[in-house]
Amino acid sequence: MLAANPPKCPFFLTHSLPLSSSPSPSFKITCSAAAAEERSEIRLGLPSKGRMAADTLDLLKDCQLSVKHVNPRQYVAKIPELSNLEVWFQRPKDIVRKLLSGDLDLGIAGLDTVSEYGQGSEDLIIVHDALGYGECHLSLAIPKYGIFENINSLNELAQMPQWTREKPLRVATGFTYLGPKFVKENGLDHVSFSTADGALEAAPAMGIADAILDLVSSGITLKENNLKEIEGGVVLQSQAVLVASKRSLLKMKSALETTHEILERLEAHLKAEGQYTVVANMRGNSAQEVAERVLSQPSLAGLQGPTISTVYCKRDGQIKADYYAIVICVPKKALYKSVQQLRSIGGSGVLYSPLTYIFDEETPRWRELLSKLGL
Repeated sequence: MLAANPPKCPFFLTHSLPLSSSPSPSFKITCSAAAAEERSEIRLGLPSKGRMAADTLDLLKDCQLSVKHVNPRQYVAKIPELSNLEVWFQRPKDIVRKLLSGDLDLGIAGLDTVSEYGQGSEDLIIVHDALGYGECHLSLAIPKYGIFENINSLNELAQMPQWTREKPLRVATGFTYLGPKFVKENGLDHVSFSTADGALEAAPAMGIADAILDLVSSGITLKENNLKEIEGGVVLQSQAVLVASKRSLLKMKSALETTHEILERLEAHLKAEGQYTVVANMRGNSAQEVAERVLSQPSLAGLQGPTISTVYCKRDGQIKADYYAIVICVPKKALYKSVQQLRSIGGSGVLYSPLTYIFDEETPRWRELLSKLGL
C-alpha cells in the first residue's frame, strides 16, 4: 500500500539496476535446522504490523480461528482450535522468505509481496488467492506535466524518442524483481531501475526518476503529487492470499490436513459474506406448486433452489397444512427486491438473518491444491 504518512522531506538512496542485469539481487536460500521435515508442529506466518495484520486477525476470528497472543512483545502465538499449529508474526516479506527456507509452512501476505520475494519459485503454492482485504495494484505512474503530458499508455511511453541506451527511462521502485520482468515482457527496451527509500511519489519532481512503479490503492497520493497511471501500466492486481510451502505439504501429512481445515473455514466464511437466509410462508396446494411460483422469480432461486416444507397449524380442532415455508439464500444487495418478488407470489411473514458460513460438499480450491501437489 502507499505510505499513509510519508516523510515530509524524503531522502532517497539509489543504486542503478540496468535492465540488462539480473532482475533482482541474487540470494541463496538455505534450509535451517528447523526445516519442515524436522518439525512436528506446523508454522503459520502472519503479518506483524499495520492494517494487513489487523485485517488478518479479524478474518481468522470470523472463521473461529482466533489467535491467542498472550504477550504482544512475543512473536509466537497459538490458535486453540488448531492444536498442532504455531503462529509466527513476521514482516510480510520475511514470511515469504521463510516459506522458501522451510522455517514456515503456511503464511498470509499480499500477492504483491509473494510475487516479488517468491520470484516465481515452484515451492510456493497459492492456496487461497482472494481473502478479500489488502486490495491494491502495482502500477507504473508518470508525471502529468512536461514531456509526459500527452502520454497516456504504456505503448506511447515505449515509443517516446527520448529513451536511448545512453539515456534510459529511469524508474524508481521497491519492486526490483517484478519491475524489470514487467518491462521486459512488454517490450520496453531502454529502462533503468533504482531503489529508493522514502516516498516514491517525490522522485520525479526531485529529478531522481522519470517514473515510479509502486502500489496504488485509491490513487489519491498519485494525484496529489501530479502523477498519473497509464493504460497497460498495471503490473499486478493484489490482495491478501494464503500461501504454502509445497515441500511442507508433501512431507508433513499434518500440514496438509491443517491446510484443508483452514481453507474450508476461510471458504465457508467468505462465501457467506453478504448473504442472507430468507424464510417466508406461502399458501399453496402442494410443494410443487409453491416451488414453481418461487422459481418463476429470478431473484429467488437461492444457491441451488428453494427449500420448501409444510407448515402445520391447528384450526377448528384439526391439524391442517395450508401453508408452506420456503427457505432461500439471497445477497444483501437483493434483499428488498426479493421481498417484493415474494409478496407478488403470495409470500408473507418474511424473515431475514445473515449467514456466517456456507459449506459446500468440497471446495474447488482444495481440489486445485491437490492437483498442484500431484495428489
